[in-house]
Amino acid sequence: MSLAEVESLVQQLYLPGSPQDITKIQQALQQIQRSHEGWQLADALLQSRDDKVRFFGALTFSIKINKDWNSLGDDNAPVLLDRLLSWLVRLVAGGEGPLVTRKLCSTLVAYFMQPSVSWDRYRYPPTTELISGLSQEQLITTVWFVTSLIEEVGKTSSDSIQTHKYHERTASNMEDSVILLHHALQFKSIAGITLAQEGMKCFHSWIMYAHRAWIDGALALEPLRELMPQAILNYESDAMFEVTIELLTDVLTSFPAFYTADHYRLIAQIFWSARGGMLTSTEKFLSMLHHGDFDEEAVAFGRFLLAYGDAKVQDLATHVEDPESPSRHILNLLTSLLKCKGFAVAEDEICSLALEFWTTFIEYLIDSLFAAGEDKPPWMDEAKGYVLRSIEACWIKVQSPPHEVAVTWDSEARVGFKAFRADVEDLLQSSYTLLGVGLFQRFGQLALDALKSRNWLVLEATLFCINALSDSVADDEEADGALSKIFGSSLFVEMTIEAASIPAKAQQTAVIVLNRYTAFFERHTEYLPAALNFLFGALKSSAMANVAAKAIFAMCSSCRKTLVSELRAFMQQYEVLLTWANVDASTKEKVVGAIAAIIQAIPSDETKLDPLQQLLEYVERDVQECLRLLSLGEPEEAQPKGVCALRCLVNMGKALQMPDENIIDLDADKPNDATIWQQEPGLAIQSRIIQYLSVLVNRMRWDGDIVESACQILRAGYTETVPGPFVFPPKATEDIVLGSELNSARLGYVLDTAGVMLSRHMTESSSKIDGAALTFLTHVLQLIHAINGDPTNDPEVASSCIDLAEKLLPRYLNTFFNPQVQESIPILLNFAIQSLIATEVLPKRSAATFWSSFVQAKNQPSEVQNMLDGAIQEYGPLLSRALMRGIGGDAARSELDALAEPLKKLISNEPKAKMWLADALSGDSFPSQLVGDTEKRRWLQKVMK
Repeated sequence: MSLAEVESLVQQLYLPGSPQDITKIQQALQQIQRSHEGWQLADALLQSRDDKVRFFGALTFSIKINKDWNSLGDDNAPVLLDRLLSWLVRLVAGGEGPLVTRKLCSTLVAYFMQPSVSWDRYRYPPTTELISGLSQEQLITTVWFVTSLIEEVGKTSSDSIQTHKYHERTASNMEDSVILLHHALQFKSIAGITLAQEGMKCFHSWIMYAHRAWIDGALALEPLRELMPQAILNYESDAMFEVTIELLTDVLTSFPAFYTADHYRLIAQIFWSARGGMLTSTEKFLSMLHHGDFDEEAVAFGRFLLAYGDAKVQDLATHVEDPESPSRHILNLLTSLLKCKGFAVAEDEICSLALEFWTTFIEYLIDSLFAAGEDKPPWMDEAKGYVLRSIEACWIKVQSPPHEVAVTWDSEARVGFKAFRADVEDLLQSSYTLLGVGLFQRFGQLALDALKSRNWLVLEATLFCINALSDSVADDEEADGALSKIFGSSLFVEMTIEAASIPAKAQQTAVIVLNRYTAFFERHTEYLPAALNFLFGALKSSAMANVAAKAIFAMCSSCRKTLVSELRAFMQQYEVLLTWANVDASTKEKVVGAIAAIIQAIPSDETKLDPLQQLLEYVERDVQECLRLLSLGEPEEAQPKGVCALRCLVNMGKALQMPDENIIDLDADKPNDATIWQQEPGLAIQSRIIQYLSVLVNRMRWDGDIVESACQILRAGYTETVPGPFVFPPKATEDIVLGSELNSARLGYVLDTAGVMLSRHMTESSSKIDGAALTFLTHVLQLIHAINGDPTNDPEVASSCIDLAEKLLPRYLNTFFNPQVQESIPILLNFAIQSLIATEVLPKRSAATFWSSFVQAKNQPSEVQNMLDGAIQEYGPLLSRALMRGIGGDAARSELDALAEPLKKLISNEPKAKMWLADALSGDSFPSQLVGDTEKRRWLQKVMK
């Protein structure tokens, strides 16, 4: 292909064309570049009048150097360098633009990064004299080359033998670079601005390189540090502002130790200096930010100020009392960054970064406070004042936008604003350690002020801050005074009366307050009626219903004993709720759970019967509606009704559990009437619940939510230690398990539910359920048969089956040798062996746990123990081979810990383990041919110790 044709192809790359044509052109050009004639082609292309072709010529040189260096030969390497330098000098002298010149500089760097190239200095005049003889364009080109070289060397490892020499050569040339940069940074005219800008970028690259070299102890920083004062002075130049502030900010963030104390004083003067009647850059940029003008330069200044704050946070705190220190002024500036106009993140681009600084500042104060012990630092109170001012600024910033503004935001703005509020929550919680209950009381007063002025969005922001402190004041009774004023005010009455005119966000936050401070209502029950009336009213709003129902459930759970006398009113309120057209399932579930919590607090079990029957009447309406829709052939419409009914039962079961704080009075005179649940009419309630559960599962076993909810109903009773309405006989769980098949929804969850029940009956003090255990084992064997005994056919089912079998150990090990299943147990054991060597992770981990439990099962009745010992003698060699196969290389590294467990149990419990493992190591099943017999013996000796 001729030179003209190559030039034409290059030019076509920059013309509009189809992706297919461009790909073909690129492939053709790459083939030419990699050809033996590529060296000559690159040289020829640099003579073109088209700068795009010249760029391609320089690119071709780079590709040849990087890819085909060996084809050049040692004798031709110096020739190539002379040619590249010649082209660089010629093109720069001819006024070549930066596109080609920069590429030639990077080509020269690629040349000097070749292992066989020497960096020995040529004979030339001293650097200062040489620089004085170079033109402006030549100096800029030199700076480009140095920048490219230092960045490329920085990508290599200084620890590598092959690349360490580059770092040594770089260090030896640093002095020349500093002289060059010193000249570049001191521009004297407009013509020198480009050189100064490129010099600043080169200085930036040198500092970033020096950071790593300084850590390694391979580079002295002083020569580079001498350039920093001039760099800082360039900040005041409009033309130099962008590159200078980027360098100063990046070094503050990434390498603050580079700066000396004098450097930090110079930077502080930027923020602290005054110009008489003139507006300083600090004042100009802060004014822009405060007025909502987030120009790039103003934002860059904000980042610069914050980077300085992060680097000097200790000095800013400890010198805050010193009138000669800039600390107070700079802390005021940092506080002002939280006061910029606009909503956080959506409009204000700097407040999130400012919040990070204040979080760091508070953390330093907390650390200092704890480190000082009883001797509080003298500057602490002054520093706390700045914390309080930053919190007040954050309080304003978390105020939500009006609805007409919020609807204009995109998802990114909404997510960002939400994240900012979450960060403010964290800041408030940290601040409480410093400011104590006074901070909470301050927000309490602000809430009352906002309520008085009916400023609902300000009230919402204040309640948000109060919510953030809920955990902090949980055990602080001093906060009760502020809460009493809030909950004793007209807050909830006005929220109910003026609901239509109050933003939904404010109402939601008010609901969350009630949810967060349920412990307060336990101590001050006099505020319950107003709060609950507000919450039940909030259920009418679709936007509020879910959070209100959650709060009702939380309050009723916490204050259940106090609310027993109001049970009838709750029942009536729920009946009204059911008449609403927009009530959703989640609301019904939580309110039913709330009522059930109150029922649980009734002292007499007999008195609980009627309200429980009433709750079940409500549930039955959904059950019957579900069945009606199913009979009409409308399963999609029936499913939500069925799920709602079962979820209501789930919440009932959880709410009726004995609270953890309940104490059983062993000296009480009256007999325990818990036995009512083991006879009529308590059994009638149990039977009714089981009937709902069974009929819905049997009709809709295809639906995962139905099956899972049914299992959760069963689980609700497993934790109870005394009879109750949800403490069902084992048969209820057996029926759910037996009804499950391979294609049933949530089969794994069903089997796991059986395992949970077995776990509750594993201790000697619990009742033994041999019948249920045998039922579960039989079903596991049937499921293994259904997947043809191969765990890879359905790894999830395989894992669940093995997990359930493991739950039988050791208490129900006797079921393994029951005549009904004894002949099929080898199928289970072989299945567990196959799972150990399967590629799927789930069955492998489950099998490892199973074998760990199986080989260490001891102290069984003699007949069972004899059968167990015989099984271990039979399967011990198979288990050993499976473990050695996995540990020897078949298993992933992440699986080795799991496989190590059965190995340890086998070694510690079986005398023949060493023999079995030795045979497995020497057998054909061991996967690696790279491990010799000596290594195997040595390994076995170590693990047997």
